[in-house]
Amino acid sequence: MIRSQSYIAVPPGATIKEQLEDREMSQKEFAARMDMSEKHISRLINGDVQLTQETALRLEMVLGVPAKFWNNLESEYREKIIKAKAENAMDADEYLAGQFPYREMAKYGWVAETRNAKEKVINLRKYFEVAELSLLENNQITRIACRRLAVTQKSDLALMAWAQQAKRKARSMETAPVNMKELLAILPDIRALTVMKPSVFAPELKIMLAECGVALVFLPHLQGSFLQGATFIDGSRIVTGLTARGKDADKFWFSFFHEMAHIALGHIGQMNGTTQEDEKAADAWSEDMLIPADAFKEFTGRQNFTSSSICEFAGTINIAPGIVIGRLQREGYLKYSMMNEWKEHYVISV
Repeated sequence: MIRSQSYIAVPPGATIKEQLEDREMSQKEFAARMDMSEKHISRLINGDVQLTQETALRLEMVLGVPAKFWNNLESEYREKIIKAKAENAMDADEYLAGQFPYREMAKYGWVAETRNAKEKVINLRKYFEVAELSLLENNQITRIACRRLAVTQKSDLALMAWAQQAKRKARSMETAPVNMKELLAILPDIRALTVMKPSVFAPELKIMLAECGVALVFLPHLQGSFLQGATFIDGSRIVTGLTARGKDADKFWFSFFHEMAHIALGHIGQMNGTTQEDEKAADAWSEDMLIPADAFKEFTGRQNFTSSSICEFAGTINIAPGIVIGRLQREGYLKYSMMNEWKEHYVISV
């Protein structure tokens, strides 16, 4: 028996059991008269096996109740099972839908605006391309390598929503087959873009990555996601998404090379996503890509962190001063309140 708020699915076996009780007939005798095994009769009574048309004809002979009656009972039972399960799934999905940043997603045009809970569920199922929202717990569906500042249940759902939009947007982009060797070869050229304005480097960055099989997508930040960027495999391409609106240059480029690290270090496509060790390795890789470790060690060893000294050092390694300042702040050489005027604030069109 399966229940939901509106439906109770009672198997035809319940009626068979009543008939046997009225006749004071054991299941063993009934099985012999039906020419079926006791195990099959037990499963039939419990609703574990389907009551076939052949079984309905045998029931008509043994119990004297028309086959049509049994066929109708079976049909109603199966229909109510579907409706009860669908209603229970809807109830579960309504709760889950309430945990997504639906209003914000609607503001960006990712889903249709609505206040109806059931409509939200339907819209989110279509958005995520799943029969039920609970399926998003399946690791086959959500294998993402990402950089986040915190992790909570709601942030996980916001991450899923954000990554799905990156996937949907990337589908309209043309990319070459994935070429890891070429991707690693162009990273120094990409690093040279850090001294340019977003209006110059953003389109160039997309083209360079697309030629290596990586679709780069810029998306607005979802509140509560704590998300900086995410990378995952979608079909035959790699998708990298970055939150870029209103981000300082040092954070943007650190997040970008962090995502490139996930690709270079083989972190993407893992069944359970990335580990803390993977994230730490990607952080270190990103730092060294932006500012070579030996150069940074030599510079910090001087203990001269004036703006002129920082600018001179940034010039020697051909990188924006704000990126050096961000690294110095993260490692405690400068307070986070110091020299932020040197940091360029990016606004990239999404």
